[in-house]
Amino acid sequence: MRILVTNDDGIHAPGLAVAEKIARALSGDVWVVAPEAEQSGASHSLTLTAPLRLRKIAERRYAVSGTPTDCVMMGCLHLLKDAPPDLILSGVNWGSNLADDVTYSGTIAGAMEGCALGIASVALSQAGDEETRDNIDWSPGEAHGPELIRQLLKAGWPDGTLMNINFPSGPASEVKGWALVPQGRYDLQSTEIEERRDARNRPYFWIGLRRRRATPPDDSDLGAVYGGKISVTPLHMNLTETSLLEKLRQKMGRT
Repeated sequence: MRILVTNDDGIHAPGLAVAEKIARALSGDVWVVAPEAEQSGASHSLTLTAPLRLRKIAERRYAVSGTPTDCVMMGCLHLLKDAPPDLILSGVNWGSNLADDVTYSGTIAGAMEGCALGIASVALSQAGDEETRDNIDWSPGEAHGPELIRQLLKAGWPDGTLMNINFPSGPASEVKGWALVPQGRYDLQSTEIEERRDARNRPYFWIGLRRRRATPPDDSDLGAVYGGKISVTPLHMNLTETSLLEKLRQKMGRT
């Protein structure tokens, strides 16, 4: 099995090393193609207005001057075009990608692009916050990731679908298993724009998310991770709200 590993935190991110360990526990044929610099929040963007640079760092290890989507494209359609990967692992992201975050996430986007190319794809994220960023415990992914992915591959999933896995914070020994759960929704969140001034007194801005810990339903990705479990959520590329589509067809006479 050939595995392509990417992320959105960049080629030097510690979580990428964790994803590589997970990949090497599954296969001896592992390739890494990751962004040259951090691409958090890039979502499913690709670079169309500038050239891409591909830098070889070591054997089967490359950095790309672009987004996670660019990386997967470069890996699958250029480097490995004659023998594409069988599995794409995107992550392990610093910080969870739960609920509303999936629409912003470059980690999710790396798996989405693999999904669009017809390749089984998994997004991996490790829960944490700004206070724990410098000493985050990556052991849940290292310890539980390989076997969980083996089980998912054995079970299989349809084309057009990716798997979103989030590991809870804390040591691997405290993980309370894993749960197949739907995507949740943050109920306590605000977006803030902070204005600052540079040395020439010109304004610049930072966008930030401020969240408070809520009490989400247990049967959700948020509830699982808050409860110390690994959340596993299938996400599909087709964003159609089918139930509303049918209601509108009936009400508007377009059946």
